[in-house]
Amino acid sequence: MSGMALEIVKPPIKPQPWTPADATEYIRKIAVSDDLTLISTRHALDQMAERNLYTGDVLFILKQGFVLDDGNESTRLGFYKYKMESRSPNSGSRTVRVVAIPDAERCQLKIVTVMWVDD
Repeated sequence: MSGMALEIVKPPIKPQPWTPADATEYIRKIAVSDDLTLISTRHALDQMAERNLYTGDVLFILKQGFVLDDGNESTRLGFYKYKMESRSPNSGSRTVRVVAIPDAERCQLKIVTVMWVDD
């Protein structure tokens, strides 16, 4: 090499709202990133405690789950809430839904709430 640094070019991030397939892909990529910042609301933490679920369960769902519906606008302009679903290690045979607001640019996921799908 001639001393030139190799520049890694990231593909541009699509503006929100994303399709369910795009939301699934972006949320999964954010969730597995070493740069992830996970933010949980007090409500989400209370819901997790009530269901005996842990941060590891939420991360499992964000890494392995699927977004099945279109997102809903959040209170923050340009951001949307997405419902991601999956079973997790501590959910038994029940499916868990995590409502998250992703920020792909900052590699952040804000967890709004956590619930059982069948409730």
